[in-house]
Amino acid sequence: MRHVRTFKGRSYTFDNLKTLLAKASPLRSADMLAGIAAESEEERAVAQWLLAELPLTAFLAEPLIPPEHDEVSRLILDSHDSAAFAPISSLTVGALREWLLSDATSDAEIASIRRGLTPEMAAAASKIMRNQDLIAAAKRCTVTTRFRNTIGLAGRLSTRLQPNHPTDDLRGIAASVLDGLLYGSGDAVIGVNPATDNLENAAALLHLLDDIIRTHEIPTQSCVLTHVTTTLELMRRGAPVDLVFQSIAGTEAANRSFGVNLSLLAEARDAALSLGRGTLGDNVMYFETGQGSALSANAHHGIDAQTCEARAYAVARAFSPLLVNTVVGFIGPEYLYDGKQIIRAGLEDHFCGKLLGLPMGCDICYTNHAEADQNDMDTLLTLLGVAGCNYIMGVPGADDVMLAYQSTSFHDALYLRRVLGLRPAPEFEQWLNRMGIFDGGNALGKGVPSPRLLGAIDKLAREAI
Repeated sequence: MRHVRTFKGRSYTFDNLKTLLAKASPLRSADMLAGIAAESEEERAVAQWLLAELPLTAFLAEPLIPPEHDEVSRLILDSHDSAAFAPISSLTVGALREWLLSDATSDAEIASIRRGLTPEMAAAASKIMRNQDLIAAAKRCTVTTRFRNTIGLAGRLSTRLQPNHPTDDLRGIAASVLDGLLYGSGDAVIGVNPATDNLENAAALLHLLDDIIRTHEIPTQSCVLTHVTTTLELMRRGAPVDLVFQSIAGTEAANRSFGVNLSLLAEARDAALSLGRGTLGDNVMYFETGQGSALSANAHHGIDAQTCEARAYAVARAFSPLLVNTVVGFIGPEYLYDGKQIIRAGLEDHFCGKLLGLPMGCDICYTNHAEADQNDMDTLLTLLGVAGCNYIMGVPGADDVMLAYQSTSFHDALYLRRVLGLRPAPEFEQWLNRMGIFDGGNALGKGVPSPRLLGAIDKLAREAI
């Protein structure tokens, strides 16, 4: 369907919904690289104007990729809940924005329409929102998940303890785990990106993390962020797998470039569920996403980076994950050029994910060749804390020496918890208090943490070598 509008004597034509969404998207280098960005701020404003007037039903009538050619499109259409959509079916994109921000709309009503929204509807609404709109609307969307603790409750902020090591040295990883625990990090997951993706190495990492968690009765979960096929084989061999990790994207072709499809993800989830390792719940999947991944695989089908990212959330939603996070600035300045673009993308991703019912976290990060610095990350960190982000990363010194990028540190999580009055997951908080790490509130304790904890982690690492 063509969309036409005349403004100041000039006619603007957008050939289809895909083009309209791309031209309405706030400026980012990924869309410029793909050749689909608006050519001027005036064209962008006209596209946003037209998008605001577009009925939500248009997204059901015009799939961005024909479903017969793309399993993500089929998933989006097949999983659409018409009953949940009914209360908002008469709205336009602009009216949806107003409805989400209205005091007359309850948080429960927003939650009730999640399955009636497609990712493209959420992406469209985000494109006509200011940053404060993205924060205010996301704040209203509480999404709670459970494995060995409860993540996503209001007033809580969890962290992924990320103890990566450039050579996967077990003692080095154990030292980083201890460091993070002593700063109250690790309730979302203790998750290692392995430097090498072989079975023996991944198994050794899993056993180390499992021993730490079991020995000290830590109410959290572990994950080695290896490819899903590696994790499947590890489960077959009896390795202690808590969560299944996989990077995902918003098109079938992009997921194929990651070596996955929906049936493989379903197989992995079923295998993890069969282990029965969760004590409080059965959310066993961990997904990471990021704007630009489909473009980098030449698998975006002319869809803008932010809409492709939102489509990835349909994939995640199908598997009831414990954790989803956008690794927002990781791919580089070719996709998000500077701090302003990274901040905007992080807020968009968090809003869209939460609106669609996902337990969204964010790796608040940038590469060293981007036009960004840690002050930009402080800004995004604070804004996401206000927006109710489920979890952030905890990296020693905020500098991941294995993946070679800048993220957030254990200290950053403490800062955000203090200034916003946020607390860890309740079960993990009780453990922190019991171990003398926290003082009974959200601050570090003044006493000496348990000598048993201090000594035993190093012992486990020595024995694992």
